[in-house]
Order: sequence, then C-alpha cells, then structure tokens
Amino acid sequence: MQEDDNRMARYVQLLLKKSSDDLLDETQKTADKDNAMAIAVALVEKAKSGDLQAIKEVRNLAETAQGDEMQAFEMPAKMMTEKYLPVWRDIKRGGHTEYVLYGGRGSAKSTFISLAILDVLLSKPMLHAVLCRRVKDTLRDSVYAQMKWAIGQLHLDAYFECRVNPMEMVYKPTGQKIYFRGADDPAKLKSIKVPFGYIGILWFEELDQFCGEEEIRSIEQSVIRGGDEAFIFKSFNPPRTTGNWANQFVKVPKESRYLCKSCYRDIPPEWLGKVFLEEAAHLKEINPAAYEHEYEGMPNDEGGSVFTNVSLREIGDSEINSFDRIYNGIDWGWYPDPFRFHRMAYLPAESRLYIFDEISGHKLPNREIGQLLKIHGIGSRDKITADSAGEGPKSIADLRDEGFMIRRAKKGPGSIAYSMKWLSSLKEIVIDPKRCPNAAQEFMHYEYETTELGEVVSGYPDKDNHSIDAVRYAMEEVWRRRGQ
Repeated sequence: MQEDDNRMARYVQLLLKKSSDDLLDETQKTADKDNAMAIAVALVEKAKSGDLQAIKEVRNLAETAQGDEMQAFEMPAKMMTEKYLPVWRDIKRGGHTEYVLYGGRGSAKSTFISLAILDVLLSKPMLHAVLCRRVKDTLRDSVYAQMKWAIGQLHLDAYFECRVNPMEMVYKPTGQKIYFRGADDPAKLKSIKVPFGYIGILWFEELDQFCGEEEIRSIEQSVIRGGDEAFIFKSFNPPRTTGNWANQFVKVPKESRYLCKSCYRDIPPEWLGKVFLEEAAHLKEINPAAYEHEYEGMPNDEGGSVFTNVSLREIGDSEINSFDRIYNGIDWGWYPDPFRFHRMAYLPAESRLYIFDEISGHKLPNREIGQLLKIHGIGSRDKITADSAGEGPKSIADLRDEGFMIRRAKKGPGSIAYSMKWLSSLKEIVIDPKRCPNAAQEFMHYEYETTELGEVVSGYPDKDNHSIDAVRYAMEEVWRRRGQ
C-alpha cells in the first residue's frame, strides 16, 4: 500500500508538468494497467477543475514526491568526471537517443552508464530499463553487479529490491523495473511485459561481442516500443582489428547518436590506483602497440583479423531458394568442443560464399544429430562432408546407416593453410547472424596469434574455429580444384 502511495505521488508530480491532452492520453495508456496512475490522473484533473480538497491533496503529494526526488536524484560530484560531464548534460536535456561510449580499459565507461541509467530511471517514472549482454551467463558478474554498485554509491539501497531469479531490480517507490537479458535467449527479450509505462532505457554492454548491427537493430526493435522517448547506451573496448564491425560502426555518422571516446587518462588517477598506472606505463614501454590498443582503445590491427571479408546480414528464404548448389559440412564435437553443422552456397562468378544454416550443441549423440539434420531439411540426396579425425569415422558410419549421403573430408599436409587462404581471399563471406550466430561470432573474431611483443605468428590458431572447420570441409571440393 505504501508503495502505491509513493508511486502515485511521483505520478502526480509528473502529471502536473503535462497538458490536459497529455493527461487524457496517459489515462488511456495506463489506467487499466496501473491503479496508482489512474488515481493520480483523476486527482490532478479534479484539482485543475478547481476542487479545493483535490488541490490540497495534490500539493501534499507533489511535495512528498519532490522531497523523495531530492534525496534520490542527488548525483555526487565525485561520481562525474570532466570527460563525461558533457554526455550527462546532453542526456539531461534529451539531446540524443543513442549514446555510444568506447575506449580503452580503465576509462569508467560502465561506471558512468550505470549512474546515468539510474538518473534517467528515477527522473522519468514511466520508463523501465533492459540491460543486455551477448551471453546471458555473463550478466550477473557484469551489468548486474555494476548496477548494484551504482545503487550503493548513490545510497539508494533502501529504494531498490534486487532479485536474481528472475534477474531484475525494482525501484520500490514507483515499481519501475530494470531487466537483465542475454541476446542468446531472444525469446525472453521479446516476451518482456512491463506493469505500466514502457521500456525506454536499453544498454548494450560489450557491444563488439554481439553479432553485428543487424542483431542490435533487432533487439532495439523488440525492446524499445510504446513511447516517444528512449535512451540507448552502447559501450565497448574497441577490438584490435580495424575491420571489426564495432570499429566500423562508430565511423558511420548518425544524427541521433552521441559518440564519446575515452581512455584511462580521462579518469582521476586516484580512481585507478598505483598498480593500474604502473602496469599501463610498463606495457607502454615494452609493447607500444599493445598499450595503444588496450589502454588507449585504438584498433591498430596487431594480431590481425584472418577474415576481413565477412558481412553479416539476413539471407532470406527467397535468396536461399535461388542458389543452384548447396554445400554441407560437419565438425564433430562432444565436450567441451561443440558439434557444428553448416549449410552454404558458393557463387564463383561473384567470389561470394553464403552461410545460412547452423546446428550447434554439446554432447549430441549421433542419433540426435540425425534427427536434427532431418528437421533442417537434410535428405538422402544432400551431400555432407565431415571431419574424419578422432571419432569421425564412426559418426560418419552411423549417419550413413540412417540414410545420409556423408563422406570423409580429405585432410593432409597443407590442407588447413590452403583452405583458410581460399576463404580469406574470397570477395565476400556473407553470414546470416540470426540463422548462424556461432558462425558469425567465429568468423568475425578469428585472429592470428601473436607473441608477447605483438608479432604475428604464422599458422592458424586451433581454437574457437568449429564453424570455420565445418565450412572448410563443406567447401573442400571447391578449394581443392586447380586454380582455386
């Protein structure tokens, strides 16, 4: 009951700033969902019509809300650095919709965003927030912990209820919620139902770990709905390679986007501590290139992306149906290595490879793999090329017994280097990040190994390459041809 009273007081304060038309609109949007808002709207309307008792009650509620607001909204000066002060001022006046903070380690990007989210949330009682990471299992130790820290720093512990199952935070005076979701569970992102108002705050932490702009747009379209005002935050440390999609993303101008690049030198030294500063100075002396990337946040191509020809976009059914020939590849796995199956098409005249289907999993029995292949439309006339190492021969035999046309990959000296060079030499490798999220992740982030001095090591690292291997096997008959 006390929570409803507090929420009604905040709504009264909000509604006093609106016109009569706005009041009617608010009633239609929220009266059925939120009794506190419905009562607040009716009370303010009575007060505006001259009802003395309503005027007195509105005044008391507004004063109560103002008192709570002054206590809750006071942003400590020590929390704001000069680097982020212009960003904070722009947020306060609603200058932009999207705020992208990127740069080196120790630049307090997440610190600022967590504080800014609380500031926006508490000043706009109709908004809720969603905080997103690429993988849901990373939420608790990252953005959830960061928000708990911010709540404590602003002395708001008594005003928030923090839960881990389901993972969310509730601002008790109004009932506003902060939801935590992973992009690897899209159903939970789309199914969020707020008790009132709408989701108007969204944070993508570690932006570069998402599978490209298309995935980001899809999440934005699913989450930001129902209102005219939104605050979208994006933060990341720039990947080493300049061709990474996140590094290219910040180069594209957008009127509604505010960019802020920072590094640890923008932060008061006492925030970072002596050890952090000594480590930065040491790395700068022994490995300037690594220092530039890690501490200055500069993509400098050290290490080098193997595949600079990757494009992430939707490959629709009509486009798939237009392909003359389909190739299929399997990389076996159990645990901890995953099983991967991919379907693709190659257009030699365009020197383009299209990867548009994926099956992935751990500890998959061969019988279950066969069932999954059938679900994905693989029949007895679809040729599959599979890894022949380890348990590969037995798995191949099992799938043959189930009626699949599957053969062993022809490995041998130089096959890895030759196939990798062929893939990297293509004009374009197009991957559908929705249909093939693991392939998109691997191809975008696969890099040459380097020494401690940042020197590139010849050869290709045998890790995080299960989709890549499945694609190599599938395309074997093409890249082995003379002249390829």
